Formats: sequence, structure tokens, C-alpha cells
Amino acid sequence: MAWVESASPSFRARHESAHADDVDRVLYSLERRREYLAQYFPRGVDGMSVVFHSGPASLSIACPMLPPAWAVAAPAARRYIAGWSGRDELHILRPDALEARASTVPGSLEMLAATASALYARRVIIENNPDVPPRTTSPRRIRAELRWAWLLDGAARWFGGQTAHARPAIARRLREGSRPAFPPGVRDAPLLGGTVIDLLVREHGERAAARLACRLHPQGRRAALREAFQGRAFGATEEAWRNHLARMAEAGSGPQNS
Repeated sequence: MAWVESASPSFRARHESAHADDVDRVLYSLERRREYLAQYFPRGVDGMSVVFHSGPASLSIACPMLPPAWAVAAPAARRYIAGWSGRDELHILRPDALEARASTVPGSLEMLAATASALYARRVIIENNPDVPPRTTSPRRIRAELRWAWLLDGAARWFGGQTAHARPAIARRLREGSRPAFPPGVRDAPLLGGTVIDLLVREHGERAAARLACRLHPQGRRAALREAFQGRAFGATEEAWRNHLARMAEAGSGPQNS
């Protein structure tokens, strides 16, 4: 099947010709997400290419770091790692492949449908965070992304619209795994990182969350969270987060796996 290009005012896409209508819908959603993010992040990212893949095998060839990411992630989070953001390109599964990847629980399809928006949000957050080394393959960049995965992935998924649909997946994670760390470690960052941002937004608003996402505090995560939550002790914020997580899990609990 022939590969073709589509375009919107701010994005270009490469995809198989039979999926032009689905791709147009994704590009439209990206334009709307771009407008939303511009309210909170002063530096936008235009001219990105979005490459659509037919399945995980094709995606893995283009993005060799994805298989290790799937292996490291908690089982409840793996299906929602469905793409990768680079400096100039987003690589994601085609909309029909995302739909096939979804489970039957409420929110699963919606989370996957927001993959492109979350990946673009991550790219915008990186653009607005001067503490993240610019070269994507540098050891300093890799260390920063691992150490601050809860923040970078969490903010991307919250601002990309995924966390709002994550309650059933969160409930599964809490049923199946050990007690998560606070802030979440690399294993839980794709799913639980957004819940830290969600708590911050509920208490202090979206701009506070954007400020947190745009800096890697030189004194580490405890200092970053203490500052973001306006001086509240780290232990008190952890307790508030665990209560918030329990409420989200209770609202999303059900008999089916996510």
C-alpha cells in the first residue's frame, strides 16, 4: 500500500493512503491540543512530522527504545505506551491499531486515542524545560528522563488528556502490584505520574502544574514537590496523593482487566 503525506497548519503526517481520513482526525486533534498547550507553555513546537505505524513491530523498528520501555513498565501501563516523541517526529500506532490495542473497560480506548496528543505535549514540555539536555541520545538526557519520568511523562499524559480516562488502569495497577513509590518510579511513571499532576491541578490549578513541568529542581524531587505544593511538607503531600490515588482507583474499579 502506498505511503502518502497529509498536512495541517502545524503538522505533517506520513501514513498509508487507505487511512487518510483517520489521520486527518488525528491532525485536527493535535491542532486543538496545540492551542490548549499554548495557554500554559510559551514555546510551541510547529512543523513536526507524525509517522503512523501499522503495529508494534513496525513501531519497534523505528523506535528501538520502545521494547525496553514495555518491559520495564507495570503491566497495567504497557498497552498505553503506544508511541514515541523525538525532536522533529512523533511515531505512533495507526488509529485502527490503537483501537485494537484497547481493552473493553471504560477509558481504555479514550486513553489510547489521546496518544498523539500526549506525545506532542511531552515534546512541548521538553521544549519549555531548559533543564532537560537537548541532545536526545546523550547520557545526561537519558539520566534526566529516567530520574524525572514521573514528572515528564506524568505532565505529558495529563496535559495530553490521558489521565482523565486512567481510573480503571490505575485500579488494576493497585490490585496487581506492590505499593507504588511517591513520586512514582520509572515502572509506574506512564500510568501514575499523571496522578501527581492531577492532584496539583486540583489544589493549585493548571499553571502550577505547567510551572512544575518546566523545571527539574536542582535539589531534587522532594524540593520540587514542596515548592509546587506551596511549602507543604513532602510527607503530607505523599499522604494526600495516596488518598487521591485510592479515590481514583475506587472510582475506576471493576471486574475487567484494563
